[in-house]
Amino acid sequence: MLAYLFVALGVAVRFIPHPWMFTPVTGSLLFFGARGSRRQLWVPFLLLAASDVVLTRVVYSYPFTLDHFASFAWYAGVLWLGTKLRDNARPLPIVGAALASSVSFFLLTNLTAWAWLDMYPKNLSGVMMSYAAGLPFFRHAVEGDLLFTAAMFGTPVLLKALSEMLGKADHAAAA
Repeated sequence: MLAYLFVALGVAVRFIPHPWMFTPVTGSLLFFGARGSRRQLWVPFLLLAASDVVLTRVVYSYPFTLDHFASFAWYAGVLWLGTKLRDNARPLPIVGAALASSVSFFLLTNLTAWAWLDMYPKNLSGVMMSYAAGLPFFRHAVEGDLLFTAAMFGTPVLLKALSEMLGKADHAAAA
């Protein structure tokens, strides 16, 4: 249930004012991959892809272009990466997955922007310009990805600890 809740949060935050790239999207995808139903992996993918279309066409009134498919591929990749945390949900692999997700998004989307959009010259200098333009957003992405991923993977641990603590308190009161 938490996996679906976190995906809903990830989608909802995209529609409210927030610092650029400081969203729970990565954390929700990693958590869903690790804790959600394998048979339902299409749910977060479809919700995020649909929210991309709505944000692009309706909210921002931009044309939908082929570079959006890079984001869709990234969603699928992060969900897959999350499945690798299913049996290995310790702090270091979780932090590594969050960082890998941040870096891969930065590299993929800026390269795609260079390739598909007419914003940069089609040479090595243009690729570097694209990456340089993305650097201010990258900082927020890393911060948000680490924070939300830690919070999401920490929530079940915290809930279990609270449950055990309250369970012991109930038994002590009954005695």
